[in-house]
Amino acid sequence: MPSLLTIDDLDDNDLRHLVARGAEFSAGATAREVLSDKVVGIYFRKTSTRTRTAFSAGALRLGAQIVSYGPDDLQENTGETTGDTAAALSGMLDVLVARTAGPQAELVSYAAQGRMAVVNAMSEDEHPTQALTDLTTMHRHFGAVEGLRVLYVGEGNNTTSALALALSRFAGVELHLRTPEGYGLDPRFLHRAEVSAKHSGAKVVECHDMRDRPTVDVVYTTRWQTTGTAKPDPHWRAAFAPFQVDERVLGDAPVFMHDLPAHRGEEVTATVLDGPRSIAFAQAENKFHSARAVLEWCAR
Repeated sequence: MPSLLTIDDLDDNDLRHLVARGAEFSAGATAREVLSDKVVGIYFRKTSTRTRTAFSAGALRLGAQIVSYGPDDLQENTGETTGDTAAALSGMLDVLVARTAGPQAELVSYAAQGRMAVVNAMSEDEHPTQALTDLTTMHRHFGAVEGLRVLYVGEGNNTTSALALALSRFAGVELHLRTPEGYGLDPRFLHRAEVSAKHSGAKVVECHDMRDRPTVDVVYTTRWQTTGTAKPDPHWRAAFAPFQVDERVLGDAPVFMHDLPAHRGEEVTATVLDGPRSIAFAQAENKFHSARAVLEWCAR
């Protein structure tokens, strides 16, 4: 069973399949119980509302049994190595959905056992299942991902890195990243996205100010403090203030997206988040549909 640790684990066909399949589920397609003889582990070290519920409900809807682990449940807390933990779990689980919020190397260690599929439900570096949800939402709303123009506003966090890796694979896409100075996308991910964009005919551009914003189809932001992280600069809010999404920043864009949870009055105003162009809560529901697509893909 294949693992999904990063968007780069997916070839172009797999990426497009998962986006389209998530959109099919979102439109009401019926799922077969392809996991009826499988056991899925749900391991979350950090808080989660949407991702944990989406994968738990998704596994159950596909016929699996689930075993849930909280942050204090595994012997890693007593010094067992990640590799030994994974070796033990792989004899009992078919899939492990894991949110570590730690380095990507941890998830690589989980997947090294080669028997149990591992799904990255958010690491320090990348949130690939969020990107699949985002593209599923765009596909569902616009009918295709190709050719879309997206303005991402805010911190270059793990959601942004996955979004850049995914969108840069679709022809004609423009991804404009507007991030505060010192809080941009990790150069490793920006470079990977730029390389993908050259092959696909997409465009990825990052700027650190809000001047001369492009005309876009989607304005997207995330909360300013990523789960489990803190900023070393006590005055960081001053740098982020110009990047709040309000009606002026939204402009004529037909759609606003947010991965949630949101903090009204910080990264986005209430009038935008709760306004008629916001599809943030449809996006949240699509986490469930996308999770089913991912789990179905793991069981192929």
